[in-house]
Amino acid sequence: MSSPEHNGDLAVEMRGIDKSFYGVLANSNVDFQLRKGEVHALLGENGAGKSTMCSILSGLYRPDAGELIVDGAHKSFKSPKHALADGIGMVYQHFRLVTNLTVAENLALGHPDVPERLSQKQLIADANELGERYDFPVDPTAYIWQLSVGQQQRVEILKLLYRNVQVLILDEPTAVLTPQEGETLFKTMRLMAREGRSLIFISHKLHEVKAVSDRVSVLRDGKMVGAADTADAEPRDLARMMVGRDLELPTRTEAATPGATVLSVRDLKVKDDRGLEGLSGVTFDVRAGEVVGIAGVAGNGQRELSFGITGLRPVVGGSVQLAGKDIAKESISDRIDAGISYIPQSRLGLGLAAGLSAEDNFALKGFRKPPYARGVFLNLGVFGKRADELQEQFDVRGVRPGLPIRLLSGGNLQKALLAREVSEPHVLLIARSPTRGLDVGATETVRNQILEERANGIAVLLISEDLDELLALSDQVLVLFEGNVVGKMPVEEATPEKLGLLMAGVSPEDQA
Repeated sequence: MSSPEHNGDLAVEMRGIDKSFYGVLANSNVDFQLRKGEVHALLGENGAGKSTMCSILSGLYRPDAGELIVDGAHKSFKSPKHALADGIGMVYQHFRLVTNLTVAENLALGHPDVPERLSQKQLIADANELGERYDFPVDPTAYIWQLSVGQQQRVEILKLLYRNVQVLILDEPTAVLTPQEGETLFKTMRLMAREGRSLIFISHKLHEVKAVSDRVSVLRDGKMVGAADTADAEPRDLARMMVGRDLELPTRTEAATPGATVLSVRDLKVKDDRGLEGLSGVTFDVRAGEVVGIAGVAGNGQRELSFGITGLRPVVGGSVQLAGKDIAKESISDRIDAGISYIPQSRLGLGLAAGLSAEDNFALKGFRKPPYARGVFLNLGVFGKRADELQEQFDVRGVRPGLPIRLLSGGNLQKALLAREVSEPHVLLIARSPTRGLDVGATETVRNQILEERANGIAVLLISEDLDELLALSDQVLVLFEGNVVGKMPVEEATPEKLGLLMAGVSPEDQA
């Protein structure tokens, strides 16, 4: 990709940035330059310091040392509000929208120039004009809770454009999008860059970096290890810079030889958070030694599907059979004892207890049984010994005795969760977005483990919005749209284009 036409002026310069948390250095002497009118990709492993660096730039953190220069002037932001006033804004992975307000109201919320007597007509007109200008159409009168995740992301970006932000930071923006929505976002990013805005694009997907960015910088262990024009950077070289070694993501190499049916779901119906039908009569099977992938844009029934099978939400219709036994009315603990292991999308809170140590989290599912317990007494020595074993086996880094697990990076949190779930006896593994937000090194670990589960005869239900991951690991792929299965095919017949259209609600007949 050719670089944009600009005069080389810097929008942002960071010099010698240091930042520590609890005595652990997150950024060490980081230098970074962002030019006006460019898309600059930021790569690095989980825990490499990307989010910390961008949070300093967006005013969420203050550096321990170093200089921040914006448009040639030295700055010291006390809050994101101060950064916004200087034209810098960040779109986080977890959106910061008020769900019971409309799109237009969210655009105006907190805007310093909105008058006390707000003209709804003018606000709606402004929202429509922004949407048309950047090819981001969203109904300004719609409530946030009525929008898809992709549409909510558009609102977050439009909020910043409504404030005429000149530097936009996008944190893993394609994680919740279909391939078609991702292409639309890239076009909008290029349009913003042509207008002279500067964008920082945090991503773990190297092909996306090649597709949309002008330059790329790589962080490793809190230090800036390299920067290059994207056109001159090969994905293999970027991956090596990120992890310090040659790496290639694993993929399924041989056809499945599945055994007996382990999970049989028939006409399953589960309600969503609003009490409405979130899953509308879903039917499928997963056999031993098989990976069945579930594709779909977030919010189309994936959560209700995983919750209904694991017992986290009541089943209101249909059946869930595990190894021939209907477990639809069983308790969560009974389902665990029956052989269900679950890697939820939410690592902290649902997957791991944030305030507990790693050794306690490793034992959460089995602490009532030997070897963790002898009768009613806990064998505390086993907790530490077992934690050491799992930590070494799954390369969980940053663990210290008594340290709350929430202080680990995202990749190490996921490896800790994976270690606990696959080390307990199970016949079914449900993995929901298991590599979302992970770097290529942690993604390699997770993918290898899923393929190992398959090879060991475990039935795997893989629920993911990452089509590359589904195509690399699955034997069968199903597509969910608005709580229904709208497509089912062997992975050999699946393509990103075909799956993406199904995810957007285009029927197979209309694709012909």
